[in-house]
Amino acid sequence: MQALFPLQELRSALEKAVKQARKRRFKQSVEMIVVLQDVDMKKPENRINIAAALPRPPPSKPSRVAVIATGDLALKAREAGADLVLDRDSLEKLASDKRGARKLAKSYDFFLAQPDLMVVVGRVLGRYLGPRGKMPQPVPPNVPIAPLIERLKRSIRLRSRDQPQIACVIGTEDQPIEHLLENAQAVLEEILKKFPPHNIRRIYFKLTMGEPVALMRRVAER
Repeated sequence: MQALFPLQELRSALEKAVKQARKRRFKQSVEMIVVLQDVDMKKPENRINIAAALPRPPPSKPSRVAVIATGDLALKAREAGADLVLDRDSLEKLASDKRGARKLAKSYDFFLAQPDLMVVVGRVLGRYLGPRGKMPQPVPPNVPIAPLIERLKRSIRLRSRDQPQIACVIGTEDQPIEHLLENAQAVLEEILKKFPPHNIRRIYFKLTMGEPVALMRRVAER
């Protein structure tokens, strides 16, 4: 990664993106766009949809986690700070509430589910969660749910679609540049687990309403 995007160049691009943006009446997000090359996005194996944990998540914008569970797992999810715990009855009611199901899919960033409820989840929420890349992660028996929830709350979704790029939010404009830099590095490391260096073409940083700052790949590695 250092050969592709030297640390100082990443830092300078982030600083420029933050400083050049006009102040707004709201706290702007810092966005990162990684542009790929020589990747056929029509092939399913070339797409990415993962949760990437940020070392410095924005304190004011934690990701929201919903858990679909009953009994002991539901209790532990509440104790662990899940933003929503949905039991089977509440889930079944959404089958006749399209607006509620659509709102649920939009309102939460990540979903966890009890394995024996996955079939019901697919039937009731599949059409709303699937297109958003938010189908729940099953929680295996005897796996503590608290660490899963904690990790997802500080994670962002890295997802590619038809275009050869991955866009995500790595923080907010009031965070220290060093924190944003750590997050940008973490995102790059996750992407490089999926794509080799020669598939990374360039990076953009921008604020919500700001102009993008481009950073070209420094070395073409093959």
